[in-house]
Amino acid sequence: MENEPSTVSRVEQLIREIAAEPAEQAVVDLTAVANRSIIELNKLARQQASNRRGEPDWGKWARLANAARSGVLQVAAVRDSLKALTSEKPLT
Repeated sequence: MENEPSTVSRVEQLIREIAAEPAEQAVVDLTAVANRSIIELNKLARQQASNRRGEPDWGKWARLANAARSGVLQVAAVRDSLKALTSEKPLT
């Protein structure tokens, strides 16, 4: 198992493979990956901030939760842009 790539390395490789797809498909797939990733980060950060309320590191987790929430909003804007693209011309 020591020679196996880390989870992050495998995911990064998959993202590069997705990006190499034709642009019409890559934007759909990359948007889906970004959306799922930021949602999970936001959930985890909010949960940790909630669990650590009153502890010394609460502020760090709360700051991460706030930043992740901003990321959720940004990815929502990306998804809206993608919808506009797909309404003009079907993406394959």
